[in-house]
Amino acid sequence: MRRLWLLFSQTATIALAALFVVSTLKPQWVHFGAGVPAPVGKPAVVTIQAAPQASSALPAADSYSAAAQKAMPAVVSITTAKMPRRTPGLDPWRRQFQGNRQPAIGLGSGVIVSPNGYILTNNHVVEGADQIEVTLADGREAKAVLVGRDPDTDLAVLRIALDHLPVITFGNDANAHVGDVVLAIGYPFGVGQTVTQGIISALGRTQLGINTFENFIQTDAAINPGNSGGALVDARGNLIGINTAIFSRSGGSLGIGFAVPVSTARNVMQQLIASGQVVRGWIGVEPQDVTDQLARALHLPHPEGVIIVGVLRQGPADQAGIRPGDIVLRVDGKAVDNTGQLLNTVAALKPGSEAAIDVLRDGRAQTLRVRIGVRPQNLSQPAQPPDSDGVLP
Repeated sequence: MRRLWLLFSQTATIALAALFVVSTLKPQWVHFGAGVPAPVGKPAVVTIQAAPQASSALPAADSYSAAAQKAMPAVVSITTAKMPRRTPGLDPWRRQFQGNRQPAIGLGSGVIVSPNGYILTNNHVVEGADQIEVTLADGREAKAVLVGRDPDTDLAVLRIALDHLPVITFGNDANAHVGDVVLAIGYPFGVGQTVTQGIISALGRTQLGINTFENFIQTDAAINPGNSGGALVDARGNLIGINTAIFSRSGGSLGIGFAVPVSTARNVMQQLIASGQVVRGWIGVEPQDVTDQLARALHLPHPEGVIIVGVLRQGPADQAGIRPGDIVLRVDGKAVDNTGQLLNTVAALKPGSEAAIDVLRDGRAQTLRVRIGVRPQNLSQPAQPPDSDGVLP
């Protein structure tokens, strides 16, 4: 019996020793119930959840990169130089101090609108410039010549002699709506081509005192000095306006910018290229808005139309019988509610044609036939034109 007990004890001791060795060196060989967890090592490959790759031809739904990439190559930087003018009559001793003055450098933007090298920009960008240089988005540079300018809309056309030019596509501002997404492309502050995004804040802005003929697109897309003459494009990259001015108290963007609609820009551009000037209709009157106070004085039920306060002697309106005090209600069938609408409507009429003008005289409606004349050049200037950077005071 004693011998059996010793045999059992030795066998158990050997078994426990073997188990200890195996559990220490190879724990994965031993399984007790739930098992002994294996030590965590560093895996050879880590699997992660990655976002699906976007197609290079199809940008994200909230991206406007396709529109920007479509329009950016056609937007150029414009640098102008204005040589200092010598004051006549100075003696030689004083004249020597004028000889060291440096030319004034101006910066702006422009849009290539034709493979023939025509560029749309603002008149205030190039006005009075002795030298104009254009830099393309691809780095090419060229001297530009002034084809023509139109101060009444603050537009100008340049031309450069380069081949293989990128050209912007024209959109239709008649299809634009308040709230539409727009991109402003230009060269603000000389830092390089920049794209800003916003919406159309208002349409048909007039009576701002910026231009003689106003019909601005207002946007909150950031427009800064140097953006003047640049492109305002829709979400598909089509041109809908030429950035012209900003309202600012500090010189920077306050989210109120104005662009000339592309329909106006196209008409002005075509005339400047064809003849170097813009021909507009004219009837020779001085109009004034009908205010509430004026409407009560004239016993009108509500303010309507535009009152004529002056008529040019022997002008088209005078010859047609229009008199001071007449209230113009419609021109060529189109209602006019303010002086801006009257000027724009008459300017769009072809000189030499006849148009019906409906007026209210002494409480009675009359229709007069007026033969449209040619508006004299530089007949009037805006009350507060933008400065060389397109900033309104």
